[in-house]
Amino acid sequence: MDRTQSLAALSMVKHTVEVDVGGKIISIETGYVAKQAAGSVIVRCGETMVMSTACDGDPRPGLDFFPLTVDYREKHYAAGRIPGNFFRREARPSEHETLVSRLTDRPLRPLFPNGYKRDTSCQSMVMSFDQENEADVLSMVGVSAALHISFIPFGGPIGAVRVGQIDGKLVVNPTTSQRLASDLDLVVAGTADAITMVECGAKQISEDRVVEALVLAHENIKRICAAVETLRSKVGKPKMAHQEPVESPWTKTILEKYRAQIEAALLTVNKHERGATVKKCRDGIITDLFNGDAEKAMEIKAAFGDAKDVVFRELILKGKRVDGRDTKTVRPIVIDLDILPRAHGSAMFTRGETQGLIVCTLGTSEDEQMVDGLKPKYNERFLLHYNFPGYSVGEVERRPGPGRREIGHGALARRALLAVLPKAEDFPYAIRLVSEITESNGSSSMASVCGGSMALMAAGVPLAAPVAGIAMGLVKEGERYAVLTDILGDEDHYGDMDFKVCGTDKGLTALQMDIKIAGISPQLMREALEQAKQGRLHILAKMNEAIAAGREKLSPYAPQIIQIQIDPLLIGKIIGKGGETIRRIQEETGAKINIDDDGIITIASPDMTSIEKAKGWISDLTELPEVGKEYPATIKAIKEFGAFVEFIPGTEGLVHISEWDWNHIQDLNSVAKEGDQLRVKLLEVDQRTGKFRLSRKALLPEPENREPRPPQAEGDRPPRREGSYGGDRGGDRGGRERGPRR
Repeated sequence: MDRTQSLAALSMVKHTVEVDVGGKIISIETGYVAKQAAGSVIVRCGETMVMSTACDGDPRPGLDFFPLTVDYREKHYAAGRIPGNFFRREARPSEHETLVSRLTDRPLRPLFPNGYKRDTSCQSMVMSFDQENEADVLSMVGVSAALHISFIPFGGPIGAVRVGQIDGKLVVNPTTSQRLASDLDLVVAGTADAITMVECGAKQISEDRVVEALVLAHENIKRICAAVETLRSKVGKPKMAHQEPVESPWTKTILEKYRAQIEAALLTVNKHERGATVKKCRDGIITDLFNGDAEKAMEIKAAFGDAKDVVFRELILKGKRVDGRDTKTVRPIVIDLDILPRAHGSAMFTRGETQGLIVCTLGTSEDEQMVDGLKPKYNERFLLHYNFPGYSVGEVERRPGPGRREIGHGALARRALLAVLPKAEDFPYAIRLVSEITESNGSSSMASVCGGSMALMAAGVPLAAPVAGIAMGLVKEGERYAVLTDILGDEDHYGDMDFKVCGTDKGLTALQMDIKIAGISPQLMREALEQAKQGRLHILAKMNEAIAAGREKLSPYAPQIIQIQIDPLLIGKIIGKGGETIRRIQEETGAKINIDDDGIITIASPDMTSIEKAKGWISDLTELPEVGKEYPATIKAIKEFGAFVEFIPGTEGLVHISEWDWNHIQDLNSVAKEGDQLRVKLLEVDQRTGKFRLSRKALLPEPENREPRPPQAEGDRPPRREGSYGGDRGGDRGGRERGPRR
């Protein structure tokens, strides 16, 4: 082996660490794939594999924020599938990929050093998916590990796990199949010292139980962090030097001379008035201090922002909030229902200076969204779309489509309401909620939850219970802290925690928590959850005054839907050859029909008349023909020996020419034609062939002096062949005479 080959071999040495999480082994390896990235790892659990990378770029001049990009992508080959879109290749990220990207980003961002502004890109790619071990938590672990072993300054590592509850028992990293039986879906990220991020959906779980799950999650997170530290000890690169910005001396000067002015400016109740007052205060301080030096003016302006941050937080720790509330008071609530006359359900929810118009639309199964990802394709019947236009905060904005934040807020509100929706068999509608945020000063996603709950009930959706949401905040300095109920936008911006809590009067349905500090203790979490519960119950009481349960009647503009059950063996009869029968039913009745494999038929239409017609047609199709019973019929074909008639939709039989009338008929074409309507009686079902013999004559009164029937020569009667009458309309119409067998 020459020197070049030796160097190549050395550069491809794999290093692996393993950790047991929830009884399953997670391995993290590096040194073999994507070696030119600043850091790269492959994380495995079972046969699920995620490759995560971290790359660094030069800082961009004039940038005043940290340009971190986190992307999670799923490759369809990972599940042995080809993308179902027109291009047959992975295109823009799906909503699921966007949500996992956010899930990965949120616990990482606060752990970069203050003032760090180098371009940083983190990517996760699912390369293999075994349909059982979820890839999202592996992505979070992988990106953290890639950053931690790289030269990029990062205050991690973090670990991440999912916790479920199955039959009352908490399960760490449940499999995909186990999650179907779980009434808790909790994703937790954190460092070895504290929890830093929570994302949760639940079926009315108690606050105490959620805290138990958080403690269990953190125990496993510690083990993951220890494994990543072991990997860094083997292959970690020296960290890039970074000098955190030094506090400007102007900040101290401003606090000493102008603290009272800043406090007075901040304590202005209205959001826009407060902004104008603070700006006027800032401009006055700059004019007072800069003495005509433009460069000094910019330094003072930046220092004023830092000073304002200090004053804002100190006010909260003293129990003063800028809108005059104490730490536990919810802003005034105003509710208006049915403000859109043509919508199936609508609610305007206003809380302080945050307002959302939430609209519910009901549809049929055709309106469900088909989801095509790594898991088998499925239809989603409940959609929630959240829109946050610029005018809601008085800004000029041109946005081509929903951003990551809008997708994330919509997903949180959807998760909160999903737990109380009726089952599809009890309420067979597709449901779409749209939240239009018309004003915002904090907690707009929680306004979407409250308004969404009421819009659903206004539309007649029978919820298990109303759901309310509230956003909690935290300001913490050393041992001093204040937990805030129903936070404003400024309190979110300057605070240390954004903790959104949703639930009914019985328990929690959704949580989302992001921490800007090192983390919070379980005791502080309990306190925040208890304070959130009191705020949630207050909001629920206000909502119940407006509407407390789903209305009994749907909007007259909503589709009407009924369901009927048939024998699954009869499904083919309703569908017909090539879908002919079901298309005919829909065209002639105007109803939409969907048939499940288990024989449940859903019939939908704007009016009940169409539904009843379709229901009657299906009833006829599934009815077993009864000897001696009368049926309306339609002539389908006329032969020399009789007429084939359809007496049950899709089912034909023969009215022999001798059974047409009491009087002799020489040629049936002289008295009947195709398409004629008549009534017939079923005389016989051939037990051997299943063919049907019908009579028109049996329903006519016998005349007193009827014509004698002429004698019939032996060779005049057509031979009776198998298949000469009756049967379903499949194949070659069953009852029609066929050519001679060859």
